[in-house]
Amino acid sequence: MKQLLLIFVLFLLTGCAAQYPNQDVTGKAFPSVSGGSLEKQRINLPDFVKGEVALFLVGYKQDSQFDIDRWLIGLDMKGADIKAYELPTIAGMFPRMFSTQIDEGMRRGIPKELWGGVITIYEDGEKIQAFTGNENPNNARVMLLDKNGKIIYFYDRGFSVSALNEVLALAEGQ
Repeated sequence: MKQLLLIFVLFLLTGCAAQYPNQDVTGKAFPSVSGGSLEKQRINLPDFVKGEVALFLVGYKQDSQFDIDRWLIGLDMKGADIKAYELPTIAGMFPRMFSTQIDEGMRRGIPKELWGGVITIYEDGEKIQAFTGNENPNNARVMLLDKNGKIIYFYDRGFSVSALNEVLALAEGQ
């Protein structure tokens, strides 16, 4: 019986998330997905940001937070005037079963005034991972969307100052 339980747990931990090759999604429309903010609001993307230029910082693993934090610090240091949203995007049945606990853990580590900018995507997590690819999952997927939800900038190679400058220059031109 213990062996069956162990096999089931291993399946849940490893068998639910497929591997997708990375791809450049520049020029494509961001897929229609829904998630929940840490303020417990249901949010549909990209509709939520339609009409404004927005930066999505997508993370597939907890370790992605390090990369996302560097982007956020860089944006702050540059005085960037752009709406940035963190999108923890978690695929698989197992994380969905524990979404309440995962979100509560994030609330404990993120100041309350930032909760509206953190939108966790569980049900559509695999959809986004298939869209961008999920190789090198510690790297954030950085996407600048124009006012119509089209991705005008995509970067998935870890934080770099030159990439930050590129995304800011594009955002200014919008």
